[in-house]
Amino acid sequence: MTADNRYFYQPSKGHGLAHDPLNAIIGPRPIGWISSRNAQGQRNLAPYSFFNCFNYKPPIIGFASIGWKDSVANIVETGEFVWNLATRSLAEQMNQTSATLAHGQDEFSFAGLNAKAGTIVKADLVAESPVNFECRLSQCIQLTAANGDNIDTWLVLGEVVAVHIAKHLLSSEGIYQTALAEPILRAGGPSAYYGISEDLRFELHRP
Repeated sequence: MTADNRYFYQPSKGHGLAHDPLNAIIGPRPIGWISSRNAQGQRNLAPYSFFNCFNYKPPIIGFASIGWKDSVANIVETGEFVWNLATRSLAEQMNQTSATLAHGQDEFSFAGLNAKAGTIVKADLVAESPVNFECRLSQCIQLTAANGDNIDTWLVLGEVVAVHIAKHLLSSEGIYQTALAEPILRAGGPSAYYGISEDLRFELHRP
């Protein structure tokens, strides 16, 4: 502990805590629940906790994969993927899709989820999810450290080319109701998640 009562550490030398605080501080984070297909049509579905939206026009979303996993390989191979909103009612199934399965085993079936064909892309949507973004790959970037060394982490960015929203999530004025969807968000530690409540909402207008 330093003199100003702050815990200090240098990540390269270790944090000295029970669990790395980084992903608890940068949280809660939306979940990148990504479905894809390889060139042979084999499906894959996996959640990624490093996920967000990065641009309006065109809409760009992205997720980072630590390691060259099936999702990344499929997306680079086919140029397509789907993001599916993970909600409280789908939390258990979402978690099931994080399991390490034998090559060729279908995460949709394993988690008891139904696949729905995409409208524009060939990757499947999670039918139970109330919001889906069909995406085309715009960039796949290998991350590097400050010294230029390559890291075994891949940032996948995709342009949203089609959006599916359950109609009950849109108000009569056409405004998307974030809390009504009950999205779940990843927090720190090995198992922490959070939800969103309308009671916690507040308004700020830009100056």
